[in-house]
Amino acid sequence: MSRMQGARQRARGEITEAIKEEARRQLAEQGASRLSLRAVARELGVASSALYRYFPSRDDLLTALITDAYDALGGAAEEALADAESAGDSHLVRWLAVCRAVRGWSLAHPHEYALLYGSPVPGYAAPSTTIRPAARAALAMLTVLSDAYAVGALRAPARAAAAPEAVLGDTERLVAQLEVPLPPAVAAEAVAAWAQLFGLVGFELFGQFANVIDARDAFFDHAAERLADQVGLRR
Repeated sequence: MSRMQGARQRARGEITEAIKEEARRQLAEQGASRLSLRAVARELGVASSALYRYFPSRDDLLTALITDAYDALGGAAEEALADAESAGDSHLVRWLAVCRAVRGWSLAHPHEYALLYGSPVPGYAAPSTTIRPAARAALAMLTVLSDAYAVGALRAPARAAAAPEAVLGDTERLVAQLEVPLPPAVAAEAVAAWAQLFGLVGFELFGQFANVIDARDAFFDHAAERLADQVGLRR
């Protein structure tokens, strides 16, 4: 690559980041449904046609923001897991570390969380390119379980036998796709725990615990430990 080409690529990268940063600001102020390339261009002081060279449509810009958010959330979960592993922590502590990282990132980035897990944006359908980034946080949780399963630190979940055959078929395909060595019954409980984790975070983030729970940190840890028990992690 020539020096000129490198400079052009750096400049393009800087402009792309500036566009996304302004889009995030508008996302926080107005919500995803009102995001537009024209408004972003106006705030950046450029013609809207100039933005089309970077993002051909609003949906392309939304996809970039969603992908970045999923990657940031997944990165936080993966970093927390790596730190817990390097410290030699138990599988339960690793699980709690991942759960806390998900909550910590979400509380620090409420508008990005809302973009990922809030109300769908009218007229927008996320492309398949978002699937892998979206799976990163969940894969961190599943990694804890698969590692525990490999060393016999995962007992059969109490309600595993109650999982319907249709659900077990779904989770059998899921673990095969993700290449995670877990029994389908355990994976079924893991999916339920994953949904409940984000439900806990969403309730806190969107004010549903107001006048209900004040000790949010302690309550979250209590709930995350209950989820660990649900999926069969041994203490």
